[in-house]
Amino acid sequence: MPRVKYKDSDVALMARMMRAEAVGEGKQGMLYVGNVIVNRAKAACLDFKDVRTIYDVIFQVQGGNYSFEAVQKGNVFYNRARSVEKRLAKKNLDYWRQHPAKYSLWYFNPYGPCPPTWYGQPFAGQYKQHCYYEPVADTCDSVYIGG
Repeated sequence: MPRVKYKDSDVALMARMMRAEAVGEGKQGMLYVGNVIVNRAKAACLDFKDVRTIYDVIFQVQGGNYSFEAVQKGNVFYNRARSVEKRLAKKNLDYWRQHPAKYSLWYFNPYGPCPPTWYGQPFAGQYKQHCYYEPVADTCDSVYIGG
């Protein structure tokens, strides 16, 4: 059973976002970004109470801006999904989760050392240039289900 319900169009959309956000970090980096996307669709808490689908996650607006910078500025995001990224996205949607993004709901590239918290959420770990952050304990149980 997949981690979240999805359609073929969700696989392609997620694949485009994974590539746009982390192509420079290889397949592993793209899988970590995929973890965050799926976790947000599962997380019925915090900033993600109203996002239940992959489409909702990708196009979520917070504070007047899209949650993912690539939606606004992403010429790579608007390219067609490639089969390699589609396979990675499907892997995330079906089962794949791994530290440091296993339970993470946020990531960013600080262009320096990872801060110990990001918007008050604890640092979970780093992969190449991206820092990953999990929700504070006992604030988002839904993200820990199934994994």
